[in-house]
Amino acid sequence: MRFKILKMYKCLIVDDEPLARKILIEYFEFLTDVEVVGELGSAIEAAEFLKQEKVDILLLDINMPRLTGIQLLKNLSDPPLVIFTTAYSEYAVEAFDLEAFDYLVKPISFDRFMKSIDKA
Repeated sequence: MRFKILKMYKCLIVDDEPLARKILIEYFEFLTDVEVVGELGSAIEAAEFLKQEKVDILLLDINMPRLTGIQLLKNLSDPPLVIFTTAYSEYAVEAFDLEAFDYLVKPISFDRFMKSIDKA
């Protein structure tokens, strides 16, 4: 008998809106193969976190004070798979130029969230 070894993927949520983080965490509660290892309110906090901990998936807001999600991604030497979660559709081209994996526009439906995570 063979057993399939499932990888537990590590995810970090970065958004300056507490409600947006809460919704994403609730969505992740339905998944068994992804662990949310942190939820942070700024890209500056995320930069420090990512120096210490490696993650597989980064859910990243764009419009945050002092350091944007796009600026954070530009400064990561070995970025994880990035899914932008933002209220601003106008940054999509720049995000994909930076090799973002996906781009979710708020309000993010559960169905759209699942499509992105399943694809990841």
